Amino acid sequence: MTAAQGTRRTQWAAGSAVALALLFAGVATVATARGDTTDGKQPRAASTAVRAPATDSADAGFARDMAVHHQQAVEMSFIVRDRTQDEEVRRFAYDIANTQANQRGMLLGWLDLWELPKVAAAGQEPMAWMAAHGGRSGGGGHDMAGMDGMGDMTAGSGSGFTAHDGALMPGMATRTELDRLRKADGKQAEILYLQLMTDHHKGGVAMARGCAELCTVKTERRLAKGMVEAQQSELDAMAQMLAARGAEPR
Repeated sequence: MTAAQGTRRTQWAAGSAVALALLFAGVATVATARGDTTDGKQPRAASTAVRAPATDSADAGFARDMAVHHQQAVEMSFIVRDRTQDEEVRRFAYDIANTQANQRGMLLGWLDLWELPKVAAAGQEPMAWMAAHGGRSGGGGHDMAGMDGMGDMTAGSGSGFTAHDGALMPGMATRTELDRLRKADGKQAEILYLQLMTDHHKGGVAMARGCAELCTVKTERRLAKGMVEAQQSELDAMAQMLAARGAEPR
């Protein structure tokens, strides 16, 4: 291993440490949002603290499903790190890995604070919360069909997507595609990674829009809206990187 390679590996390892630090910072932020304290002051009265959502709520469903979705993005980013020496793609993958590891920690931290399970109940399909909570209580009247085609993005029977080959939700890569990425090298790996991550982001954006519409915890809705904006920007960047390599999204 060359000195340059060693430096890059050290940077990625350092990035993992940063992600862990951000995870704890995220948990502290959530604690503040729930009415706990991180500055030595007395917590707010229980009557004014944010009420934990139910286990079958959109808030809990989004937190569980997006944590799984993000984990695969981190995995793909670490795979491409070892399959190319292109610094542009490696930096891009590093940013995605850091950002989504941090956000995943926040989502799992919320589930801990809400004292809810981190995995769905047996037999519950991924993204079922999007169909179950297709409209807000109180006559909001928002159905899935009116949410930018969200009805076509939910997993499960009759929804247009069926979990297969390890792809549990729309946009997720299959086991076969991940194996292809692990075996690819150089430009081939760069293109495949960018194509897979483009699909991944499209699925993630659809899910985040669902939470922005259906979730009731304000902090979580803000995170979801931030995901939409950031991943839309990254979709544009990936389209440009693909074009520079003579390719395009699938």
